[in-house]
Amino acid sequence: MPIIRSSADLRNCYNEISNFCHDYSEPVFITKNGKGDLAVMSIEAYERLMGRFELYGLIQEGLEDVAAGNTRPFSEAMSDLRGRRKK
Repeated sequence: MPIIRSSADLRNCYNEISNFCHDYSEPVFITKNGKGDLAVMSIEAYERLMGRFELYGLIQEGLEDVAAGNTRPFSEAMSDLRGRRKK
């Protein structure tokens, strides 16, 4: 269940919210005038999330290459890599 706090709580209870984000690696949703405004998370959780997005993007590129026929046999690719290592 998401943790929801007010913007006043963020201002008045910053350390408590920060500790929660670091201890549980979950975001805290901040409301302003009763409506969702921000999501606050630890920098570690943010970096993991961005890493996943980057990985998903690379996987998508690979799937698009496969769909477009931009592939070659594994043995050919490995042969090229081995040739580059020897240089």
